[in-house]
Amino acid sequence: MNASQKMKAMTKPDPLNANSDDDLRRYIERIERLEEEKSGIAADIRAVYLEANAQGFFPKIMRMIIRLRVMETHEIEEQENMVDLYKHKLNMIRSQ
Repeated sequence: MNASQKMKAMTKPDPLNANSDDDLRRYIERIERLEEEKSGIAADIRAVYLEANAQGFFPKIMRMIIRLRVMETHEIEEQENMVDLYKHKLNMIRSQ
């Protein structure tokens, strides 16, 4: 163990310490609350997709667009080029 690792080991709290019981409980409870919020948000998102679907939109395509909107232009182009290449190799599109 080098000096840096020894310092980290000395300054890191002991998880078996009696005071750490409360800390652990707080962390677990925070995570549980966040998981509940995440479940609620996921349900809200599903409801929006259902509503859009009822209006004639395709949720699968909407999900694809949402993924694309967070990507950089060059990343989208690279991905599209790779998809075209794979399609070509599988004879799914004609060569030009």
